Amino acid sequence: MSADMENPVYQLDGVGFDYPNGEMVLQDIDCTIVRGQQVALLGANGSGKSTLLKLLNGLMPISRGSLQVFGESLCPENLSKEAFAFDFHRRVGFVFQNSDAQLFNANVWDEIAFGPVQLGWPEAQVRQAVEDIISRLELDHLRKRPPFRLSGGEKKQVALASALVMNPEVLLLDEPTNGLDPRTQRKLIRIIRALAAEGKTVITATHNLDIVNEIADRVLVFSEQHRLVASGDSQDILNNLALLSGVNLVDEAFHLHQHAAETIVHSHGSTHLNEVRSGMQPGTEQTNRKVNDCRLPMQ
Repeated sequence: MSADMENPVYQLDGVGFDYPNGEMVLQDIDCTIVRGQQVALLGANGSGKSTLLKLLNGLMPISRGSLQVFGESLCPENLSKEAFAFDFHRRVGFVFQNSDAQLFNANVWDEIAFGPVQLGWPEAQVRQAVEDIISRLELDHLRKRPPFRLSGGEKKQVALASALVMNPEVLLLDEPTNGLDPRTQRKLIRIIRALAAEGKTVITATHNLDIVNEIADRVLVFSEQHRLVASGDSQDILNNLALLSGVNLVDEAFHLHQHAAETIVHSHGSTHLNEVRSGMQPGTEQTNRKVNDCRLPMQ
């Protein structure tokens, strides 16, 4: 794949996706996502956000149109080529909405090490990368714990660590704050913002309007008819209550609350995450990763 910084990360032209039974999930999606952009995919449940992320991660093939990543077609034919697949999975990380679909190793250390081991990294490099990400995400107290015994928030953080350990250029996040307590949600937002500061491309599917201004500079809005109906600056989209109401993200109980540094859309009954913020359903999908018996010993 070309590493030309002038090329877009993703180019979608007329992309559509149908289930085998003929049900249309996405139709006529046209958009370009460039390097370093922080993009939020907004839409009601069932609008196709999660499906689009899976298409961008190569988990499912598109039914129509053209989908390119780093200037090359993201298609089954290319993904069947070892060199292409190796490069793609090194450069693009994905975190499922349902962390249980992503975690399966005996302990957290092995879970985080899984990707680098599968990519054939030298043992010393694997150890260093795992220790670095454990330190960065403050997960040392979890390293010996089996993932299935973690809380929902802990599972989410370990799933994120297993993606970040390979230092991907692009990170795809599916409803990352679902079910998180306020402290864990705040920690996750800080991590996303730090990745943005490093120049990573982060694409987040969410219907949580409270976090959009913090994690995205651009928003793509999807309708319940599975179409991309708007694309623009995050603040402009949040200010467009007619648009948000039309795609079933807000109702008449919502209003705009002006803070000194931002605008937050919320209902009269909701609680603000914070005051002024400075600039800085469970799924059933399963990964097709197989556990490698040749694991490195946990540190």
